[in-house]
Amino acid sequence: MQTETGTRIGLLVDVTGEYLTARLVSEGDALLSDSASGTNGVKIGQVGSYLCVKQHNFQTLVMVERSYSVADRQGHAVHMVRLVPLGELSALGVFTKGVSRFPNIGDEIQLLSHEQLKRIFSAHSDVGYRIGHLASFESVEVHLDASAFFGRHVAVLGQSGSGKSWTVTSLVQSALRSMPEAHIILLDTHGEYGAKEVDGISFSSPFPADKVRSLNAHEVEFPYWLLTYSELCDLIIDPADEHASIQISFLRSILMKLKRDTNTHLDLGHITVDSPVYYSMEEFTELVKQTNSETTNFGKTMSPLHGKFNQMLVRLYSMLNDTRYDFLMKPRMRTSTESLTDMMKDIVGLGEPNANVTVLDLSAVPFDVVPMVTAQIGRLAYEFNFWNPLCREFPIFLICEEAHEYIPREENPRFREARRAMERIAKNGRKYGVGLCIVSQRPHDVSETVLAQCSSFICLRISNPEDQDYMRAMVPEAARGTFSALTSLSKGEAIALGEAVPMPVVFKVDIPDPPPNSTDIDYAGKWRDGGRQISVEKLVSNWHRQVR
Repeated sequence: MQTETGTRIGLLVDVTGEYLTARLVSEGDALLSDSASGTNGVKIGQVGSYLCVKQHNFQTLVMVERSYSVADRQGHAVHMVRLVPLGELSALGVFTKGVSRFPNIGDEIQLLSHEQLKRIFSAHSDVGYRIGHLASFESVEVHLDASAFFGRHVAVLGQSGSGKSWTVTSLVQSALRSMPEAHIILLDTHGEYGAKEVDGISFSSPFPADKVRSLNAHEVEFPYWLLTYSELCDLIIDPADEHASIQISFLRSILMKLKRDTNTHLDLGHITVDSPVYYSMEEFTELVKQTNSETTNFGKTMSPLHGKFNQMLVRLYSMLNDTRYDFLMKPRMRTSTESLTDMMKDIVGLGEPNANVTVLDLSAVPFDVVPMVTAQIGRLAYEFNFWNPLCREFPIFLICEEAHEYIPREENPRFREARRAMERIAKNGRKYGVGLCIVSQRPHDVSETVLAQCSSFICLRISNPEDQDYMRAMVPEAARGTFSALTSLSKGEAIALGEAVPMPVVFKVDIPDPPPNSTDIDYAGKWRDGGRQISVEKLVSNWHRQVR
């Protein structure tokens, strides 16, 4: 039979503060779910489907978390469902989150109409920020509250191969369609989102050419003089060195001197050891070298600091002589304090040409300084609007791909500054119009402070029990029934929950067009037919020259 919307399909038999239990109407010995279907043919009582509880002048909207059967006194199978309350529908069909009045035992369970579902998920359709459609009902589009999604931080989580890159691309493409004046910065750790050329083959960005600017670290340059005092110490001082404390103290004094002496021609006010102002690396290195070899009494007596900087100089020279670090240690464009303005413009999309999406390709950055570079980007994005009197007129959104690689949960000196920069955005960025998106395949390994500040989550397939448990503890409105579906989601299927969606929902992400440069490698095809001829000489040459 086909059950009509609005008819009674069950009664509540148990009510607690966490969930409701209902007995569905059955026909003889057959369970209702075997013989009747609701909206769009979805079987009644199906896990993840929506129902409502009839109350006076409004309805309580619920999601089926568990479906099971018990035997009654006559031995007949009775269909039972456990329901999670999500919110309330007024008599006018307006949905509000939360439950002000819990239903009572004996209240009727009714179907939710197709029109009611469409009205709920199109509540924010005025902006047009559509991300997909319900997994069960293709005709029901899912729209997000764009201000809550971008302004209150979001996490896109899912294991490798679940479709994170496609989801991120789809989210950005939809944002550009509905909000053409967006300002998005994307940290691309694997070269999936920017335009590039590999062995004569060109790969375009998945974003419109007139709205995206793809830059790698060597084009932008993240110069040493933008590093904070603690970052510079982490870069060139070995904490295991017995003279590390002397080096740290000496570093502070010469940094202050160099920064002040180099910028006397500028009216910069009070310069501190952390001020983002230019100083010469050649002068810095020479000062350290002179101090390390300083003697008195015509060379007969060594100074107290003689030989105390040997290890520091070894680390410093090794980086200066390694071309991989040229973007950091030997900048060609960022050679004055005044050049900071152009750098800030490039990062937020106000450089030449202007762009709504700035893709920063970090795939060629040495792994040991990736955390330091991401720390600089996060700090610059935050400082841009912190000092911007019109920050509310220019909101920024920073997307951190593979966030677990540089914003880890565990304390580690190597990641200290990156964590500090991103946690600062997570805790305070909303006040200054700086939103944060965390993308990761290992949520358990991401900073708990950062994830705790995310108000919206898009969760793709996750099989790791440790990650699932961590997400249940971190995610708001984490209905157990909803999260039990994490292991069975198909590619491109996701669970959205949090402030940006009316209620937890399983949906199909809109397929990005074009897709990112992250398609799976065709092992079967290449191993069956063979791929293009490989030149080992060329790849070794690329390795030597650090060119990908």
